[in-house]
Amino acid sequence: MNTRLNDTLTFFARILLAYLFIQAGWGKLFSYEGTAGYMASQGVSAYLLPLVILLELGGGLAILAGFMTRFTAFSIAFFSLVSGVMFHFDPSSSGQMIHFYKNVSVAGGYLALAVLGAGSFSVDYWLSNKLKQDTKWTRLMVLVR
Repeated sequence: MNTRLNDTLTFFARILLAYLFIQAGWGKLFSYEGTAGYMASQGVSAYLLPLVILLELGGGLAILAGFMTRFTAFSIAFFSLVSGVMFHFDPSSSGQMIHFYKNVSVAGGYLALAVLGAGSFSVDYWLSNKLKQDTKWTRLMVLVR
């Protein structure tokens, strides 16, 4: 495939992957009490909820913009696997197992994005081009490209 098509498809993949987490983080932000109660009922401290919202909403927006894509995508993939095991792995419930497999599949998409990077329609691409021009910032390129 040509580079322009790859970058376009990567951009659309970022939109699709980010939507799920932006929506989930937004929902948790506006149903904070209910989410905190659910987390507590599953044995997870509600004190972690701000971090979950930050990862879902902030990470989703970062993926959408293509900012720190590799690091963020890896973080979300790890979170998806851990939360899938903690909240959805229940072989006696087909509904919960569907959610578990969804988490595993989403993690796979994010791992692919972590390997691929954001593509040229991204803040990462713009920053890496800017940083190439200024040699004192070259070490930071590892984070954005």
